[in-house]
Amino acid sequence: MEKIAFNIGDAFGSPIGKDVLLADLVSIILSNAIVIAGIIMLFLMIGGGIGIISGAGKGNPEAAARGRQAVTAAVIGFIIIFATYWIVQVAEIITGVKIFNPGL
Repeated sequence: MEKIAFNIGDAFGSPIGKDVLLADLVSIILSNAIVIAGIIMLFLMIGGGIGIISGAGKGNPEAAARGRQAVTAAVIGFIIIFATYWIVQVAEIITGVKIFNPGL
């Protein structure tokens, strides 16, 4: 009887499913969330700054306010991501349970 499905890890020599599990992949993504948040913040800050400058140059206070809102949202969002990352780090130290595993 032929198999319809096969183990991808065995067929292609991938460590996923053997040495690296789904929880490991999630921890890799979460440990890099601060980098992703920083990149998003950079683009929002640049876009908001351009909006502030162009709104002020055209004498359009609504456009300047939208740019200011984008910058404020970027900073607040990054602070939230940064704070949650460090809360998880403190929880790791207190409990001794390794949540993030960046050593993969």
